[in-house]
Amino acid sequence: MKRALVTGGSGTLGHAMAMALAESGHHVYVQAHHNPAKAASIIANIKDKGGSASLLIFDVTDEKSSREVLEPLVESTAIQVVVHNAGIHLDAPLVGMTRDQWDRVIDVSLHGFYNITQPLLMPMIRSRWGRIISIASVAALTGNRGQANYAAAKAGLVGASKSLALELASRNILVNVVAPGIIESAMAEGHFTAERLKALVPMQRAGHPEDVAHLVAFLASDKAAYITGQVISVNGGMI
Repeated sequence: MKRALVTGGSGTLGHAMAMALAESGHHVYVQAHHNPAKAASIIANIKDKGGSASLLIFDVTDEKSSREVLEPLVESTAIQVVVHNAGIHLDAPLVGMTRDQWDRVIDVSLHGFYNITQPLLMPMIRSRWGRIISIASVAALTGNRGQANYAAAKAGLVGASKSLALELASRNILVNVVAPGIIESAMAEGHFTAERLKALVPMQRAGHPEDVAHLVAFLASDKAAYITGQVISVNGGMI
């Protein structure tokens, strides 16, 4: 059984992706920091459906604590699938954005990518099989008003992932980016009226979390064996 790690696992997308990976036969580590109770309920849901999962509680922005949790897990066997989903919004026009708003968003998405990925790479390289999937955003590709910090963090994930894909391709470790558009979630709830969705999205609706999760499960599988260094959008035709 391959092992998969989903960061930001207590959120709506994290839940859907953890479920999809478990249904694909992975043992799923669901990482959480601020809402471990929600992550625990997701794990219970996975187990109720016959899947296998464990809870990991640590802050992805803290390199030391990340390593303390992850390194013992890969002493003998690699975690072969890593889904970088942890991210936060702290929106404001740049003219009024505080340094803390800038730093915190960059810290979770971009520094978190380093803190999680780096200690897992050598075991994955030794196994000569791996999948690293970063969850970016349509904002990384187009920008968005009031989200210079978020767009910068997610665009940074794109660059880091493309570079890592070049470094690891010969080891059969594939690195890709999924860039969702507007997806039904607690984070998006209340921000988009039906009229606004029709104006922004050619399909005239928000996506479902499962739309993203199904793509992630595919990219984590052997069926995606010749796909690396790509940014795949799930956005209903927005771009």
